[in-house]
Amino acid sequence: MHYSPKTLARISLIALLILGCLYVLYPFLAAVLFAAVVCITTWPAYAWLHGRLGGRDILAASLMTVLLILGMVVPTIFLAAGLGDAVHLLVEKIRPWLHGGIGEPPAWLVGLPVVGEQIVAYWHRLAESREELMNLLRQAYEPVRTMAFSSIGLVGNGILQLVLVIFIGFFLYRDGEAIANRLGDAARRLGGDLGVEMLQLSRNTVTGVMIGIVGTAMAQAVVALLGFWIAGVPGAILLASATFFLSMIPVGPPLIWGGAAFWLYDQGEMGWAIFMAIYGLVVISSVDNFVKPILISRSASLPILLIALGVFGGILAFGFIGIFLGPTLLALAHVLFMRWMHQPDLDDN
Repeated sequence: MHYSPKTLARISLIALLILGCLYVLYPFLAAVLFAAVVCITTWPAYAWLHGRLGGRDILAASLMTVLLILGMVVPTIFLAAGLGDAVHLLVEKIRPWLHGGIGEPPAWLVGLPVVGEQIVAYWHRLAESREELMNLLRQAYEPVRTMAFSSIGLVGNGILQLVLVIFIGFFLYRDGEAIANRLGDAARRLGGDLGVEMLQLSRNTVTGVMIGIVGTAMAQAVVALLGFWIAGVPGAILLASATFFLSMIPVGPPLIWGGAAFWLYDQGEMGWAIFMAIYGLVVISSVDNFVKPILISRSASLPILLIALGVFGGILAFGFIGIFLGPTLLALAHVLFMRWMHQPDLDDN
């Protein structure tokens, strides 16, 4: 096919314009995508609020923005503060070792099969040699310090990202109907009825996945908080917040409630330790098996591996908000690909 120089020049200019726009928006791409995901998911609430306020776009968008701040930014601020307190408690826990030594090994460590004797022997060697203990603590200090401050930095960066997301969300709420109409027209021009169907499928998938992931995480965090409070575990709100974020990883919540059970056992609270272990296994972890399938059933059955890769890859690619954005994007690509694979080939008709 032959194109005239004028046509090639127009195509080149359009391509350069598109690349320029992408270059300008690239630093905000994650925030824009996540704001779109949040607005799509919460649009029914906005539509209800919009109707109750007599169709006043700016007022409805402003109130939704305030609700998002209360629901997303404020809890994240508490999480960041809790992580800071946890670092301080960790330092206070290690400080007595630096002055008085590590003392005798706990009884449960002595009773470990196979490796118990070797660990106890090494423990005694550390207790007798202050220099060796200091070397071990110095080796462990830097990685622990780096991980702790990286976690705080990740959450702090997440607060800034969430503020930007909510700022963008205000305009998406305010102009949402016009944007949706233009997207529908573009989908119809590009793909006809199939394009419109794919657009609707994308919306349903985004809504279903976000409700499934966030709803399950919230349910696990609430039941975990109740269990921590009953068992008297310190820092219950911080641990529940960590359960919320780690619930998106298949083995995440057991790390939290298992650590709480171990802490109770180490404090001599054998009964509460057993309660925490049973409660975590039967109640906290079982929420994922019952709640998530119900919430996501309207969109698609998503592989666990897809969600896990989405969480880890999302964090690496987008930072804090990648915890939610990564699984949503992969799930959307998965659903659209499966739908395209089952679409009859138009060339065969």
